[in-house]
Amino acid sequence: MSDQTSSDSRFFLTTAIDYANGAPHIGHVYEKILGDAIARYQRLAGRDVTFVMGTDEHGEKISKAAAKAGVTPQELVDDLSERAFQGLWKRLEVSQDHFIRTTDPRHKKFVQQILQRVYDAGDIYFDEYEGLYSVGAERYVTEKELVEGPDGVRRYPGDKDAPEFRREANYFFRMDKYQGWLQQYLTDHPELIQPAGYRNEVLEMLKEPIGPLSISRPKSRVPWGIELPWDADHVTYVWFDALLSYLTPLVSQGIDPATVSGQAWHVIGKDILKPHAVFWPTMLHAAGLPVYRRLVVHSHILAEDGRKMGKSLGNAIDPEQLVRSYPVDAVRYTILREASLSADSPYGEGILVARLNSDLANDLGNLLSRTVSMIQKYRGGVVPAAHELTEREREIEAAALALPGQILALVDDLKINMAIEAAMNFVRDLNRYIAESAPWNLAKSDDTQRRLDTVLYTAAEGLRVASVALEAVIPVKARELRAQLGLGGQSYALHGAWGLTPAGTKVLGGAILFPKPETEGTPAAAAPAASRKDKPVMTQSAPPPAAPVASATPAAGEALISIDDFARIDLRVAEVVAAEAVEKADKLLKLTVKLGDETRTVVSGIRKWFEPEALVGRKVILVANLKPAKLRGIESQGMILAAEDDAGNLDLVGLGLDLPSGTKVR
Repeated sequence: MSDQTSSDSRFFLTTAIDYANGAPHIGHVYEKILGDAIARYQRLAGRDVTFVMGTDEHGEKISKAAAKAGVTPQELVDDLSERAFQGLWKRLEVSQDHFIRTTDPRHKKFVQQILQRVYDAGDIYFDEYEGLYSVGAERYVTEKELVEGPDGVRRYPGDKDAPEFRREANYFFRMDKYQGWLQQYLTDHPELIQPAGYRNEVLEMLKEPIGPLSISRPKSRVPWGIELPWDADHVTYVWFDALLSYLTPLVSQGIDPATVSGQAWHVIGKDILKPHAVFWPTMLHAAGLPVYRRLVVHSHILAEDGRKMGKSLGNAIDPEQLVRSYPVDAVRYTILREASLSADSPYGEGILVARLNSDLANDLGNLLSRTVSMIQKYRGGVVPAAHELTEREREIEAAALALPGQILALVDDLKINMAIEAAMNFVRDLNRYIAESAPWNLAKSDDTQRRLDTVLYTAAEGLRVASVALEAVIPVKARELRAQLGLGGQSYALHGAWGLTPAGTKVLGGAILFPKPETEGTPAAAAPAASRKDKPVMTQSAPPPAAPVASATPAAGEALISIDDFARIDLRVAEVVAAEAVEKADKLLKLTVKLGDETRTVVSGIRKWFEPEALVGRKVILVANLKPAKLRGIESQGMILAAEDDAGNLDLVGLGLDLPSGTKVR
């Protein structure tokens, strides 16, 4: 995918516009932070970025929500768009260049222009239709799309109510006319929809007839919408209105839509894949506009216990409370570090606090504190010049020069969590470097003062490099970090560079970069509510597992432990005797493992990398004395050890010898 951005100076990015009939939830938060991080990475790379967000403010659901609230539709959307959505994005440091509202007169004008163009081309016609209508999705649905709920009622996924049978006369877009074209286009452009699994899902959709698309509603029934330019008795169906909002901000400035539609990266959730992967490209094609460059599809955020979030389940996260309870950059960092585009990802306070304590406080924050403190103590607060370099300093410099390219390649490949980890690995290596160099010992001898200068300069410049590498994710704290180093007001491109911290810079120091919200090892979600300043973020929180049983990759903290600490970990050779996928869990496999005469069940998040049958008979290393935890209703009795490389390839920790199951690993 890097060919799509590395040679282009312009970068056009949108996130899905949010439906303004209710407050934003954690899925909205993830998508906007994801889009913002991508936009910021591209700006740091020197690209001319246009980042568009917005709110979708027309349709039947808006009318009903307004009537229920006793306000007009305009009053409802004004409040939700400006207070709930834009207010939250501002607090989360989301850096959009344009925020479009579909009630904006500029947008109405553009929608009517495109509608008229498609109508004049003969691709819109009037007809009567009857079928099942989903009010939640605001479109007609087929029986195949319905899913039976626990109560035996078949609904469209995500809807509270069953679809209604409707018969009415509407205008239709001849979407089926372009079905063959779209199939061929997706075949010719395999990179169009990412991750690739979603492209395959769309191709499966296209094996069935897609039919025409209803694009209007009678104004007598749904008065809240944009009138059709040739028939004022009908308003535009929400998708034909909403999707065009991606182009409105630039088109309203006099820019030809043909010059921007083919440049766009659209970031969306998997629940609106069909409108963006079928409706939108056929609409663009019918209007004579280029298809977007990339459709970036993300999965959902689950509760910490792996279940779907919901107020009725008592495990929903209130985004407003989340950003009041924790540093904004901690929220941004942890959700991007934990989430995966291709699979639903658990998230919650326990996960947030664990990452905050380990990565941000222990690794990055402590590195800054100790570096500034040593420069103040040993050099009067002035960054010294480096002198003779050892192989170790040359290694760090080489890593710093390579890091931006590595990060941008991962971002272009949509591996944001791995880009973050690459930056944090650099931070951890700086911590190892300081431990190895022991500047506190160097300070004791006149003979090692030049060596001390080199170590202190390397640490300070390494922190500057790290701040730039992490700036797209933690923009506030990255600037604060540089301010403490005496580099306040300076901005840097994400390019390979070393030596940009001038010798003689006066470090300023300051507050702890990431204070720990709780005693380390005690997640906030598990702490008594009475001991916290704010009410709990979750409507009902449950303590997370004592260890990441569902994760194939152990936490990457570098804190040293004693031999006694290690002796308490019971590692055993285990043989996998059975394996199966956990129902409705994209990441999880249920393994039956043998430890000598004992048999255990272990749930492991390695489904992405291994087919169940390929694991049977394999010898693995098991943490045997881990506290059991329930995942998707299955009690997991241990954790399988695994490791992942920078390319995202994962392997299980194994054995050179064929040792018996149950053998203790020393």
